[in-house]
Amino acid sequence: MIEIKTSKLSNGEFNRGVFATRDIKKGELIHEAPVIPYPNEDHEFIEKTILADYVYQYGANHTAVLLGYGSLFNHSYTPNATYEINFDQHTFDFYAYTDIQAGDEILINYNGDEDCDDILWFMEEE
Repeated sequence: MIEIKTSKLSNGEFNRGVFATRDIKKGELIHEAPVIPYPNEDHEFIEKTILADYVYQYGANHTAVLLGYGSLFNHSYTPNATYEINFDQHTFDFYAYTDIQAGDEILINYNGDEDCDDILWFMEEE
């Protein structure tokens, strides 16, 4: 259903993104990414590494590294996917927010809310 390919949107070192290998219907589960949570007070150590660009807020007191493809979805203010935190299963569950065509890059809004247009941390520096 999904694969990693070179993204035209990413300008990082690896330029990766998550792409659909088949048509995906709105609401369909795309990926369940297991998490490795850690207490927020430990984030000062993560901030010294490249991992700081790939972690998610995980509740009020934790941050999480997402396994699988979870940390490889790129950002868009007009996303075609969304995610929900599943605390019972310790996963981030990614769903199609719109219909997605085979070959399309799957994009989420890094702000967490699909319609939020707040400036992101990495755009503030530009």
